[in-house]
Amino acid sequence: MSDNHSESHLMTDCDIAIIGAGPAGTVAAKCLCDAGLSVIVLEAQTFPRFVIGESLLPHCMNVLERAGLLDAVEKAGFQHKNGAVFERGSLYQSIDFRENFEDTGWGTTFQVQRSRFDHILAQTTIDAGVDIRFAHKVTDAVLRDGDCTLDYENDSGQTGRIRSTFVLDASGYGRVLPRMLGIIKSSQSTERRALFTHLRDHISDPDYDREKILITVHPVRPEIWYWLIPFSDGTSSVGVIYPDQDPEFDGLDDQAIFDRLIGDTGLGPLLAKAEPTRPLNAIAGYSAQSDTLFGDGYVLLGNSAGFLDPVFSSGVTIAMHSAELAAKALIARHTGQAVDWDADYAIPLNRGVETFRSYVDAWYDGRLQTIIFNQPDDDTKLKRMVVSILAGYAWNLDNPLVSKTDRYLEMLHDLCDPS
Repeated sequence: MSDNHSESHLMTDCDIAIIGAGPAGTVAAKCLCDAGLSVIVLEAQTFPRFVIGESLLPHCMNVLERAGLLDAVEKAGFQHKNGAVFERGSLYQSIDFRENFEDTGWGTTFQVQRSRFDHILAQTTIDAGVDIRFAHKVTDAVLRDGDCTLDYENDSGQTGRIRSTFVLDASGYGRVLPRMLGIIKSSQSTERRALFTHLRDHISDPDYDREKILITVHPVRPEIWYWLIPFSDGTSSVGVIYPDQDPEFDGLDDQAIFDRLIGDTGLGPLLAKAEPTRPLNAIAGYSAQSDTLFGDGYVLLGNSAGFLDPVFSSGVTIAMHSAELAAKALIARHTGQAVDWDADYAIPLNRGVETFRSYVDAWYDGRLQTIIFNQPDDDTKLKRMVVSILAGYAWNLDNPLVSKTDRYLEMLHDLCDPS
C-alpha cells in the first residue's frame, strides 16, 4: 500500500471505483449507475468463472428487485428454492421459507450455478451503463476520500491507473484492500475446512425435494455437516465442512476424506449413481475478518469485510445487503447529504451479521440443532421467527430473534430441549 497521496482536485475517471464484479460489486454498481453516478469496476478474473455460495436466501430477491437485476435472474431458468431440509441420522426437519415472520418480501429464491449467475448480474449491469473491466487485477491503491487511485494490471501485462472519489472493495475472498492495508484478523471461531464438488446427481429417490437445500449433520460428530444443493439441469453441488487439521483424517488425501465422510451419512445411498463433473475443491481458513468496515475513501463489502461459516448460506445475502447499504449512503452523499459511515453502514450492517453469527455459534455448540430438530408443533409464531432468520431476514428488528438474539435463542433452546 502506497503512503503518498496523489494531488487533489485532478480530474477523476469515475465517481466510484469498485473492486470485484461478484454479487456485491454488481448490485452496488447497478444502484449507483441508476442514480446517475459513473462507475468503473475492476474484476481480476474473466467471467464466467467457478465460485461457491450457490444457495441464495429469499432476502436476496428483495435486493435484486430493488437493484433492477431480478428480471434477468428470473429468466435464466435457475432451480427454484423454497426452503431447507435438515437431517441427522433418523431426525428430519423440513423448513418452508414462505412460512416466515415478515409482513412483506420474498419467501422463495433460487439455487444457482454462480458462474452463470454472476455473469448474468455483470452483463445486466454492463447493459445499464457500468464500465466493468474483466481480467484487471488491482496492484496498488492510494485512498483519500475525494481522490482515490487504483493501479491495475490486465491479463496482457498492461498496467494502468484509475482515479475516483471513492472505492468500494467487493473482491470477496480476494480481500484486496484488507490485504494491502494489513487489516485482516483471523476469526475467533474454530478453523474449518470445506471439501466440495459438482456432480451429475442421478437422484431417483421420490422423497427428495429439489426445491430445498439439504443440510445433513454427521450422525456421531455434530460439528461436521454437509450441503447438497440441486440445480435445474440435473447437477448438484455437494460439500462437507469439518474441523481443519482433524487428527482423525491424518494421512488421508482430500478425496479419501470426502468419500469417507459422505459414506457416513444418508448422502452415500442418495448419491450412489452420481458422477462428478468437476474436480474436488478445498478451502480452509475462510472465516477471516477485517478490523474495520470502512476508512478514508473506502468501504468493504461482503466477504471482503469478513466471511461467516456457510451453514446458513448467508454469504451472498450479506454481500448484497452490504452493497445496497453502501450504495444508498454514496447516493445520499452525491446529493449533498452528510454520511456517517459508522451510523449509516457499519452499525446497521453488523446488526444482521451478528444475528447470523449468533446462529452459527448456536449451530456448532448444539443449541440450534436442538431447536431445529425438536421444534414444537403448536407455536407457529416462534417457528416463523426462526424461519425468517434462515430466510435471510436478519435485519428486521421487529423480530425478537434479531433484536434480542441471544436471549431468544436460549429461551427457544430451553423450550425445545428434550432432555
